Amino acid sequence: MSSVLDRIAARKRIEVAKAKAVVPVESLRERVATIDRPRNFFRAVVDETDLKHTRVIAEIKRKSPSAGVIREDFDPVRIAQQYHRAGAAALSCLTDESDFGGRLEFIEAIRDAVPLPVLRKDFIVDEYQVWESRAAGADAILLIAEVLSEGDIIDFQILATELGMTALVEAHSVENLLKVRNHIGFPHSGYSLLGINNRDLATMQTSISHTFRLLDIIDDRAIRRVLVSESGITGPDDLTRLREHGVNIVLVGEHLMRQPDPEAALKALLNGVG
Repeated sequence: MSSVLDRIAARKRIEVAKAKAVVPVESLRERVATIDRPRNFFRAVVDETDLKHTRVIAEIKRKSPSAGVIREDFDPVRIAQQYHRAGAAALSCLTDESDFGGRLEFIEAIRDAVPLPVLRKDFIVDEYQVWESRAAGADAILLIAEVLSEGDIIDFQILATELGMTALVEAHSVENLLKVRNHIGFPHSGYSLLGINNRDLATMQTSISHTFRLLDIIDDRAIRRVLVSESGITGPDDLTRLREHGVNIVLVGEHLMRQPDPEAALKALLNGVG
C-alpha cells in the first residue's frame, strides 16, 4: 500500500501542475475572498464537556483502491442529507477521482444541502490544493504524514489556519505519529486534529486496536482530546471501547457506505444498536 500512496502522490503532483495551468492560484485567492468563512469543523467534533458520546465524521466515498466500488447508487448530496439526519457531527468527502470516484465539486453541492462542516479528503501535496480546497468550500483538509515531509505539514497547517480551516493530520505508523504529534495545535489551538488511521498498509486490514497501540505514545491530554480514530469502526461496541480509552471522535466511511440505508446505519451506530 505504501507503493500505492507513492503512486497516488506522484499522480497528484502531475494533476496539480495541470490545474495550475488552467486556474492560477491568483484566481483561487480571488475566489476565496468572495465566499463565506469556513464552518468550524474543529468545534463541531471536539466537545470536552461531553465525554459520554462519540462525535462521528461520516464519510462519503464511492470506491477505494483496496475495496473497489463500495456503493453503486452513489449520490453524495443524498448521502450527506442522510448523515445529517442521523446525527453526524461533520462530513468527510473524497474528492480524488481516479482512485476514489470523487470530485471537488461535490463539496460545494454538499454544503449547499446540509449545515455540517465538510472535510476535503484527498492527497494534499502542494500549497495550491489548500487554496483549491477553500475555494471549493471545504472547511477542513486532510494532511497525510505518510506522503508529506514534516516541513510541508507545517507549511500547510499555517496556510489552513490563515484561511480559517481545520487540518486533520493523519498518521498510520509510530514513526509518522512521532513526526507529527508535536505539531498538533500548531500554529494555534483549535485548528488541528490528530488522526490515527487503523489500516495496516502492508496487509490492508483494519483494526481499532491500532489506535490503542499508538495511544501509548501520546501522553499529552491536549492531543488526546483532539484524536480521531479512522477506519475499522463497524459497530457501537467499537465506539464504547474507544471512549473507554479517551477517544471520542471517529471517522467512519466504508462501513456506512456498504449499508443499504446509511442513515439507519449511522443512527444504529450512534444509538448503540447492532
